[in-house]
Amino acid sequence: METQKRDTLQALQAFDISEKLGFLLEEPLTDLPDYYRVWMDLANNLTHLIESHELRDLVDEMPVLSPHLLSNHRELRLAHLALGFISMGYVWQEGQHSPAQILPKSLALPYWMVSRRLGLPPIATYADSVLANWKLKDPEGDMEIGNIDLILSLPGGESCRGFFVVSLLVEMDASLGLMGVVEVMHTMEISDLVGIQRGLNKVTESLKKMKETFKLMHEHVDPTVFHGTLRIFVSGWRDNPMLPNGLLYEGVSNEPIFLSGGSAAQSSAIQCFDALLSIEQEGETGAFLTRMRDYMPPVHRQLIETLTALPSLRDFILSCSSSDLRQAYNSCVTALVDLRSYHLSAVTKYIIVPGNNARAMGCPLRGVGTALNDKGTGGSDLMAFLKSARDAAQNALILERSSV
Repeated sequence: METQKRDTLQALQAFDISEKLGFLLEEPLTDLPDYYRVWMDLANNLTHLIESHELRDLVDEMPVLSPHLLSNHRELRLAHLALGFISMGYVWQEGQHSPAQILPKSLALPYWMVSRRLGLPPIATYADSVLANWKLKDPEGDMEIGNIDLILSLPGGESCRGFFVVSLLVEMDASLGLMGVVEVMHTMEISDLVGIQRGLNKVTESLKKMKETFKLMHEHVDPTVFHGTLRIFVSGWRDNPMLPNGLLYEGVSNEPIFLSGGSAAQSSAIQCFDALLSIEQEGETGAFLTRMRDYMPPVHRQLIETLTALPSLRDFILSCSSSDLRQAYNSCVTALVDLRSYHLSAVTKYIIVPGNNARAMGCPLRGVGTALNDKGTGGSDLMAFLKSARDAAQNALILERSSV
């Protein structure tokens, strides 16, 4: 048991997993060295500067700062978050029908260099806006929705805060499941059926908690604000009809770059659970999810790839005669199906219905738009992708052998 505990702790360290916070960045910084004051001033006043149409002019006048004074991982993560949010504001300041085609060198070059050091792409990712974008109002208080604030915000007011904070709390609830993932990895090596079952039960409990926490979205996020405002500012420049030719990063490349916006598909936790349970996401859905790994911190991506390379857990369970183990596996898969189904219903409420309403009303150039109605912020065909991901999980259920 002591050996297993040691192996678990080593795996958590290796893949940068916190026992309490999962993949969340622990104790994110809220400020950078004074040399980067201009970045933080823009980032801290982003909503005002976008709404007053001043952001682009200020970025155009900004000096090109060197990122070499950023000396540690937390400084790099905050710089990536700040430059990412400034970039989203710059591109979409005039609404989705007048996006910027070029990211100026003052923003593009340092952003590119910071991104290279982190192994992340130069666009605001889920790892930025959710995993590394939180602080406690009362440092002595609990990690609960009333005590968590964002370090940086995008337009959308309380709905912006609610969207990112609820997503953060869902990720935090994944922490127990990630502990279960590591436990299954180690116990499967030695065919410890009790250990595998114990790990699967943790994943199931975690998935159920994630779904319950997800329901907080309805209390804290207004569908019209999400669809008409926030969603635009987390949209990227790949598979986006508003930026079909990508975005030119001045001083970085002579050719436009195509990158997807932040998306729940970039959640490392959900992909870890898929990989552990041997759920095969095929076709366009599988290709999209694999591409989304490029938007995750490299060490988190590495865990998914490690799990994918392991012998199939599902096949192992099929080869066993343990009905308890089959039941534990099926309970886990069912909980994942339930979470994906709930996500589908939330997308209908927050994207499909407001989008149809906007289309019916005839959408003005600025504000609520219809161009992105059927696309996820990552660029996927939204409903088809989510249904396919849910159905793949459903298909992994192990059916009881019929008696002859």
